[in-house]
Amino acid sequence: MPQRTFLCRLIFAAVFSVSIINVFTGASSPSFFLRYSKPQALAHEHLTCPQSDIADDILVVLRTGATESRQKVPVHFQTTLRCVPNFVIFSDLDEEIEGHPVHDVLGGVTADRRQQHDDFKLYHQLQKQGRKGINDQHVFTAQSGSTKGDYLNTENDGWKLDKWKFLPMVDEAYRKAPNAKWYVFIETDTYLGWHNLLEYLSHFDATKPYYIGKHLYINDVEFGYGGAGFVLSNPAMRKVTEQRSVHVRDYEEFTATHWVGDCALGKVLEDAKVPLHRAFPHFQADSPATMDPTTNKIDRNAWCFPVITYHHVSPTEIENLWRFEQAWFSKHDVLLRHRDIFKDYVYPKIGASVANWDNMSADKEYNAHDHSSSKDPFESNAWKSFQHCHAMCESKKDCVQFAYDSGSCSISNAFRLGYAKPTERVQSGWMTDRVDDLFLRMEGKCGITDWFAPKALKSSLQRRRRR
Repeated sequence: MPQRTFLCRLIFAAVFSVSIINVFTGASSPSFFLRYSKPQALAHEHLTCPQSDIADDILVVLRTGATESRQKVPVHFQTTLRCVPNFVIFSDLDEEIEGHPVHDVLGGVTADRRQQHDDFKLYHQLQKQGRKGINDQHVFTAQSGSTKGDYLNTENDGWKLDKWKFLPMVDEAYRKAPNAKWYVFIETDTYLGWHNLLEYLSHFDATKPYYIGKHLYINDVEFGYGGAGFVLSNPAMRKVTEQRSVHVRDYEEFTATHWVGDCALGKVLEDAKVPLHRAFPHFQADSPATMDPTTNKIDRNAWCFPVITYHHVSPTEIENLWRFEQAWFSKHDVLLRHRDIFKDYVYPKIGASVANWDNMSADKEYNAHDHSSSKDPFESNAWKSFQHCHAMCESKKDCVQFAYDSGSCSISNAFRLGYAKPTERVQSGWMTDRVDDLFLRMEGKCGITDWFAPKALKSSLQRRRRR
């Protein structure tokens, strides 16, 4: 008993000391003292889960479908959702996966629409036969980078059905957790960085209607890209449900005539007068394997800023990213940024020569048919061997990587990691000295801003005025 009392006092003293340090330093970095919000975390004391006042006020919504759920959902229970106190899984079939309920959300679509629209053919099979009703559907679980993105998969029956889930899943999420302050929507191939998300949302006022996501346009509708994940505050959720409730058939018609459901949700929010807060570069449409680290949109470069999501990430990549993130936060009490991912997670995987690997070099291809008679000796020989391909890239001052595959040499001025190709003879290489220079140049562009969020930007502006 005395030993137990002493241990309790020691733990209390440690917690009190950390709290006092945070108070007096005013540190904005998240505190990573272990937080056991979920019972199963008690059995895994090595977990590094963030302590946050808002964690219990967030509902994470994972959207899936019966054609992929068994392959893609389980990894999230051991990774992205491990530290999340409250989450729900919505699909097109009621089932249970590893003890977690999965809810059919398509009952929120009007009965006549479900009966009459061709997109629901698979849904009817699922309701009648369960998993036996699943036709052969190709499930992308690996090497599904953005170059093979969702929008190239529109003929898949599961994909056709998916667009109808967006509007009813907002209603159902709000019904299940009406008092949540934030609702975070992700897909099964989305990697969610819970640590950084909590810090990011702390810079928003949850009492205001916020729609946060990576911006995308279809025609004149701006919306948060579902694959990158998006966030709605409680007031925004209420506005969506109210707006949709009086125009159900109109928005179902809009969904029927568009090919993605996140656009339909964007339309409802636009009509409800809730604009999109652009969350780039914190929310990403690419994976670390396919993302160009020099990516710059709306005058924001990704390199310097904290990362919250990646998309088109396979189950294996999700597990690897989770392990990296856990190791990172066990050693660092600072935000995880894109540059950290590229310098410490991606860079160790590259080299001067990596066999059975496609680094997605695609700026220029050299082959015997088109270039054997070229007057440029590098071009005329590039297709002959990996060494010749290396020489071709080296001769171009802007080339940072190349790949050789059976008489074809491809080079690229942009950096990408790419994917392993165990059964193919493709061989990739990077000009590592040029990659080093590239990363160093990117580092020089970093300033003092952490987040593109209302409170964070205001604080950054005030600091600049004082300087």
